[in-house]
Amino acid sequence: MSAIKIVGADKKEFKVVLDKGLNSGVIDGAYFDWDVIKTKGKNYSIIKENKSYNVEVLSVKPEEKYFLIKVDGIKYNLNAKDKYDELLHSLGMDNLATKKVTDLKAPMPGLVLEISVEIGQEVEKGDTLLILEAMKMENVIKSPTDGVIKSISVNKSETVEKNQIILNFA
Repeated sequence: MSAIKIVGADKKEFKVVLDKGLNSGVIDGAYFDWDVIKTKGKNYSIIKENKSYNVEVLSVKPEEKYFLIKVDGIKYNLNAKDKYDELLHSLGMDNLATKKVTDLKAPMPGLVLEISVEIGQEVEKGDTLLILEAMKMENVIKSPTDGVIKSISVNKSETVEKNQIILNFA
């Protein structure tokens, strides 16, 4: 069984426990059955108690066990937590999986073609930081984390070695 804590847009919380087959479970102590069918892409059709729901998965962060879904136009944040996650939380060890990234190193030797950020600029995970040419291919280097650019250690048209520090996050 999997316990999931669901937090709605109105901050109301529900505890959901799904049975092994995921076709039934318990929501806040009340048993339920449902049918789930994937319709297209990240869209699903759910039938529960003779009522149909259209569900779209908007965002997934598996390392954080976080999902943002939209059910019939209403957004919900889902945080999947099992008994081990709850134990780690009670011991104050629930943030061990997310480590703070401070240095970005070159993944390969190459030539810096373009730097897309400036010192002091706020970036989000996945934002383009620079373009590195290696073996005649342009490689877009993206931010591994949300943060602020503290320093940039390379210049445009400069060659870098593998694992050389390119920039630092504050």
